[in-house]
Amino acid sequence: MSTWKPKDLAAKKFDKILVLGLMQEKGGDLREKMEQHLLTSLQFYGYNVICACEEYGPKSFENMTEKQAIDGLTNKGIDAVLTVVLLNKTKERYYVPGRSSYSPYTMYNGQFWNYYTTMHDRIYSTGYYREDTKYFWETNLYDLSTKELLYSIQTGSFNPESTESLSLEYGQLIAKNVVKNKILLVPEKSQKAF
Repeated sequence: MSTWKPKDLAAKKFDKILVLGLMQEKGGDLREKMEQHLLTSLQFYGYNVICACEEYGPKSFENMTEKQAIDGLTNKGIDAVLTVVLLNKTKERYYVPGRSSYSPYTMYNGQFWNYYTTMHDRIYSTGYYREDTKYFWETNLYDLSTKELLYSIQTGSFNPESTESLSLEYGQLIAKNVVKNKILLVPEKSQKAF
């Protein structure tokens, strides 16, 4: 939906990037899958990435000060953090009519009965209710040495088939976008095209 980076940003090289999911959901499955697929997608391009869920567990930096958290990260060689946040999840329920389409007047041959039977079938055919789920995401990249935001992207997804497919597609989308927008230098060992 939208992407931001500083105008004068040159692609940066980081030694180790932490992927950190921030979302409240039952079981923690979505967060782990999002972190794992972002990790895998970025590793495809040669980046050294670790997951917060594996390294720090589900509560990550709870009850820490900023200094404690950043010192802990930098002591492990982490110099950038890529966050993925579920900003909003909405469900919309709506009615889908059984049949509704426009037909030109000539279809009825200008006759009452043809018109009546066609319209009757459309109006009285049974419809159904459908529910759509929309997810709104934000991903930010922070440089830990300067504590500055280097990149932000907001995206939306619509009716994912599963948590697995949602996180896989999102991970691939973000990794490609980071490379395409020259946010991170692609490691020389892995000059993969996208």
